[in-house]
Amino acid sequence: MQEITLRTDRRTQLVDITRQVAEALESPDGASAALVFVPHTTAGVTINEHADPAVARDFAKAMEKMVGDGWGWEHIEEGEENAPSHIRAALMSPQVLVPISGGKLALGTWQGIFFCEFDGPRERKVYVSLLT
Repeated sequence: MQEITLRTDRRTQLVDITRQVAEALESPDGASAALVFVPHTTAGVTINEHADPAVARDFAKAMEKMVGDGWGWEHIEEGEENAPSHIRAALMSPQVLVPISGGKLALGTWQGIFFCEFDGPRERKVYVSLLT
C-alpha cells in the first residue's frame, strides 16, 4: 500500500490526485486494478472530468447546496460543527477501483481521480493498493 498526503485549502474542495495515484503505482506488474481509499469520515473520492477545473468547483458548490449547513443538525462537536460534512462524504464513496492496463491507470480520456474534501482545510491521507 502507498500513502498520499495532501493539504486542502477550503472547507469544500475537490483536488485532482490523478498524477499522485499514478505515481503511487510503483511497479504494477501483474496488477489488474488500483484501489484508492480515503480513511476519513468527512472526505471521499470520485472519478469525474478533470480537463476543465470548473467541473470540480461546480461539484463542490453542488454538494454544499444539496446538503445545507443551516439544517437542524443533531451531531454537534463543539468548535467543529461538521455534521453536513459527514453527510456530503456519505454521498460520495470512500473508495474507487481503477483498472490497470499496460501498467497505467485505465481512465477515460477526460477522467481524473478527485479527493473530495468536505471539512477542510486539513491535512489528509489517501491510500493506494494494487490488486492482482
